Amino acid sequence: MKNKILVIEDDKFLLKLYTNKLKTNGFEVFGSLTGEEGMNKISVEKPDLIILDLILPRKSGFEVLSELKINPKTKNIPVIILTNLGQKSDVKKGLEMGAISYLAKTEFSVNQLPEIVRENLIKAKKK
Repeated sequence: MKNKILVIEDDKFLLKLYTNKLKTNGFEVFGSLTGEEGMNKISVEKPDLIILDLILPRKSGFEVLSELKINPKTKNIPVIILTNLGQKSDVKKGLEMGAISYLAKTEFSVNQLPEIVRENLIKAKKK
């Protein structure tokens, strides 16, 4: 059975890039362009892991993460933050709010994404 991954990213090019990279590496992938849409897909698709941008229209990534972690049905879904916000305060806040991993877009290659997802799925199962 394939792991379900939800990518919440407002940049259409990056969303397509991440989605295609994960699909070609054996994942079932869903995408959302807004935080609101992402929250709706979470309840319908029940992903095994979420890749979350922080700068999103209508509902920020921090708001999405907060809602996920207070809901008993979604609080255990691992979240990887993948964003342009690389300040230490943002990293600290994201990890304290419950993200399993925090990546700055400028410091990673899309080719690393499938392996990062696999590692974090394993890490989440051990918790």
